[in-house]
Amino acid sequence: MHVLIIGGGIGGLATALSLQKAGIEATVFEAVPEIRPLGVGINMLPHAVRELTELGLQDELAAVGIKTRELVYANRHGQQIWQEDRGLHAGYNWPQFSIARGALQMILLEAARARLGDERIISDHELTGFDQSGDQVTAHFRQRSTGETLESVTGDVLIAADGIHSVVRHHFYPDEGDPVWSGCVLWRATTEGAPFLSGRSMVMAGHEDQKFVCYPISRAAEREGRSLINWIAELRIHDQKTWRREDWNRTVDTSEFLSKFENWDFGWIKVPDIIRGATTVYEFPMVDRDPLDRWSFGRVTLLGDAAHPMYPIGSNGASQAIIDGRVIALHLATHDDPEAALQAYEAERRPPTNKIVLANRGNGPDQVMQLAEERAPDGFDDLHAVIRPDELAAIAEQYKMVAGFDKDALNERVSLDPPV
Repeated sequence: MHVLIIGGGIGGLATALSLQKAGIEATVFEAVPEIRPLGVGINMLPHAVRELTELGLQDELAAVGIKTRELVYANRHGQQIWQEDRGLHAGYNWPQFSIARGALQMILLEAARARLGDERIISDHELTGFDQSGDQVTAHFRQRSTGETLESVTGDVLIAADGIHSVVRHHFYPDEGDPVWSGCVLWRATTEGAPFLSGRSMVMAGHEDQKFVCYPISRAAEREGRSLINWIAELRIHDQKTWRREDWNRTVDTSEFLSKFENWDFGWIKVPDIIRGATTVYEFPMVDRDPLDRWSFGRVTLLGDAAHPMYPIGSNGASQAIIDGRVIALHLATHDDPEAALQAYEAERRPPTNKIVLANRGNGPDQVMQLAEERAPDGFDDLHAVIRPDELAAIAEQYKMVAGFDKDALNERVSLDPPV
């Protein structure tokens, strides 16, 4: 069997590695001329780290990323609402990693090149369409750098890991339109600074209309006593009619939003200083797409953001793409009929990921901050007079169940490696 994977991002490369481990030949086609370590920070939750560990990559992650110690929620006054241990400290068998997205992608890319061979990772191949005939799928490409039409490639299965603007998804859903904008804008960057709290803390402060998220992502900086802080400043834009929606992913000056966070100096963390310390700030919309009722069509299916793009709430986007890759490899390895394998993959993965999309629209575990804002907008003297401890715990645990990283269930689940 030969599987064509469209997209050389985190989901596509993790899928290629999973297929290779399962004894299935795969080729990855990436549209950009050169795969480079782009992006800012990302969190790998224990359920995804388990899969990367079973792919033999935990040591590489630990060499460059941070094993997250705890997650802290605070209100916009800096008062802590909820704190919980994460990863190994919470009793999981696997850590949670905070890491630069580009560093993670390079770890996956180097492993894929070593295990599949350089000739199986093909860049500058932009998918223009595909055909299915009998038991084969033929993918058509052009060279993005020149616009030249390239030779078509035929395989037994095509997996679309080509992101939120997926060509394959658009083929099956041509009237879907643009991604759905939440009305919130994210400004993302990294800043070198002093460690805060435990030095391995992930902090979320604010509420659903204004939020600041930060966490360290560099083991190299930590070894030198510093912290490379990945941060996200988020604001809801109320005047959406005049907002420059066409300018997504542009770089901006901090003056665009810094004034809204100028008084967010909590003592234990100084948000204005972190924002000012960034050299380059990127602007992104907070978007997703509506859940689909079907991913698989014959020998073609969707994976990762092509299947279930979600708001960056709960740190689940890339984690779920990695799990998709492991599950699809398991089913392709254990079914004689590839079409049946894709149907089994979809049946296992589409319902839970659709639930995560909707849970994230409902603010996911970040609900604890919104409760504090609604019930005590001016702050509180006694948190538990505002929100009961069992309410806080229930929100956290419910999201873990929805997202698939309940500790006991994850620790006890059988491996997704195909049986030998």
